[in-house]
Amino acid sequence: MAYFAPFIDEKGYHMPSYIDIRDDLISQAKQIFGQDTYLENDSQDYQFISQFASKLYDAYLTCQAVYNSRGPATAIGTGLDVVVGINGIKRFGDQFSKSPVVLSGTPGALIKDGIVSDNAGNHWSLPASVTIGSDGTYATTATCQIPGPIKADPNTITGIVTPTMGWTSVTNPQTAVQGRYRESDPQLKSRQAISTATPSRTVLEGLKGAIAGLTGVTRYQVYENDTDAENEMGHPPHSVTAVVEGGDDQEIAETIFRRKTPGAYTNGTTAVEVVDQFGDPTTIRFYRQSYVDIVVVVQVKRLSGFTTETQEEIASNIADFINSLALNNSGLVISSLWGAALQANRIITSPSFSITSLTAARLGEEQATMDISLSFYEAARGSIENITVNVVG
Repeated sequence: MAYFAPFIDEKGYHMPSYIDIRDDLISQAKQIFGQDTYLENDSQDYQFISQFASKLYDAYLTCQAVYNSRGPATAIGTGLDVVVGINGIKRFGDQFSKSPVVLSGTPGALIKDGIVSDNAGNHWSLPASVTIGSDGTYATTATCQIPGPIKADPNTITGIVTPTMGWTSVTNPQTAVQGRYRESDPQLKSRQAISTATPSRTVLEGLKGAIAGLTGVTRYQVYENDTDAENEMGHPPHSVTAVVEGGDDQEIAETIFRRKTPGAYTNGTTAVEVVDQFGDPTTIRFYRQSYVDIVVVVQVKRLSGFTTETQEEIASNIADFINSLALNNSGLVISSLWGAALQANRIITSPSFSITSLTAARLGEEQATMDISLSFYEAARGSIENITVNVVG
């Protein structure tokens, strides 16, 4: 294709390719210095022209990036951050897992900048200054030092990394609230699209969009039962049921209060009191997700090119896929785990392994090849520790 000057029309931004720019510069040079001028790849003049062409192409690409940053569908990076601000949302940064912990030791013992560890070797920071209570214990919150969905089951944070006089032990009585990695461009674009439903035509869509736009909310689902009887999921008649992961309880409750229709019952196990502008209190209910740990066993046959890295990637892909599932009551389709595992076969024409069998189950239940059913408030949770990849052949 011949060189043309970049332009914008009803179809968008158009620009020439690097080859078009280079060939046009060569043609112009021959018109100036003569058609017999030697400008093949091994000439110095060609190398000089190719550098000019590369610089021009870079400039045109920058113009394209600027043009694409005008809308959320094509914007990336910081450009996308600016565009979604129009909708009143911003990109979620790295979030760190947090876990309630109980410290034990001598009453009055002072712990400064304490650090504890879990069974996997991850370090968790305590508040800057902690003093053991008169009963010999102190309850506080430990924050993981690395971002992301770091898991910590009850009684797994037991190591003391910074020994302090009078401090004897630590444990976490409850499961840690998992963090998350910085929100990717596709995730932010998806949330922006949902957030535009806030001023929608239906109340339910508006409620979903408002919840999606709350800071810290990672996954959610909203159900409506507009019948006169309890439905198949157990939702009361004329009720709204929201299941929300992440975010602040009070903000979620106030959002539901403002968006729901008058008289609709809010269904859930988390109850928060919301006071309206006239000082009248109303109890708003919603569900917090209940995590279901999934155990997976994969049998793979080793082919040419298979390495321990491939084995680890299979487990990681399966765990990431399980954690990416939306909150709904459709359950975990076991065949989808095959697809997640096969993503480790980077070269389709020459795979490094084949799957001979795959079974999965809730933690503590018998492995099977059947789909795993989940209640509407349950969220499947994957962890590399619960995924076994057995290699044969």
